[in-house]
Amino acid sequence: MKMKGHLLLSETRNTIGEFFGCKADNVALVPNFSIGLNLLLEGMGSARNVLLLEGDYPSLNWPFESRDCHTFYIKVTEALEENIYDRIRLDNINVLALSLVQWLNGIKVDLEFLGKLKKEFPDLLIIADGTQFLGTETFNFEDSGIDVLGASSYKWLLGGYGNGFMLFADDVPAKFNCSSTGFNAADADMEGREKISFAKQLEPGHLDTFNFGSLNYSLGFLSGIGMAAISDQIRGLSLKAKSEFENLGLLEESVVKRKIHSSIFNIAGDKELYAKLMEQDVVCAQRGNGIRLSFHFYNTEREIDKIIGILKGS
Repeated sequence: MKMKGHLLLSETRNTIGEFFGCKADNVALVPNFSIGLNLLLEGMGSARNVLLLEGDYPSLNWPFESRDCHTFYIKVTEALEENIYDRIRLDNINVLALSLVQWLNGIKVDLEFLGKLKKEFPDLLIIADGTQFLGTETFNFEDSGIDVLGASSYKWLLGGYGNGFMLFADDVPAKFNCSSTGFNAADADMEGREKISFAKQLEPGHLDTFNFGSLNYSLGFLSGIGMAAISDQIRGLSLKAKSEFENLGLLEESVVKRKIHSSIFNIAGDKELYAKLMEQDVVCAQRGNGIRLSFHFYNTEREIDKIIGILKGS
């Protein structure tokens, strides 16, 4: 059973690499994004100027804020990419850390912009949280320009809690001096301490084979459906939802003005509306000053129509 567990973890690492276009050796299995990022940042050093987004997911911003680095912030507006570019150019930013999709309102960064940004500023370290993005469209890590991409798998990847991963570009190890280690990182080899790879430094102890087996299965499930089909379905739902919510005046201006958007929306609404939606079997969440609704490939346009009907009757 122990050997089967090792094989399963290796298979999961390979599956993640193939699914997201990353070498398996550059994949670290972590219980969640928060643990992975904190282990990584222990080796980042303090002489960094880090650009963060205001209101980004706490598990992304807090680890930087709790360490001795210089943090800068920009607001998430319709001009997000332009503002990021200007701050990097003017403030000597050498680390950009952001979620690819904002958890509060679903604003999605232009992935082509990140690639161009990396080409213009090759020394810029781009660290991204893909939790709210990965699993919604085809994505190739090695072509993205992102240096470090981490994610917990409970969202669109349908992997449940307790599993996540970190992906690293080939030149990332030279930019960190991580000290985390353990017997598992050396594959239980007493002579392997000095041979531990960079990715394995984030796997110092035993990993939960049940949880990572769940992730391996879910990625196979999504592959069976096909990411092209999943992406098309999500894109159609997003366009319809945005149009309907915009017509009702429920979206913030920065979302309305964006050309691209995810399938996460935060609509204006109070506790009473939230309770009404939940009573009508609409699974949603109170986030910030509104109500967050998210649509995956298994949702339908008919379900959006139902939500619109509830909102019009409120």
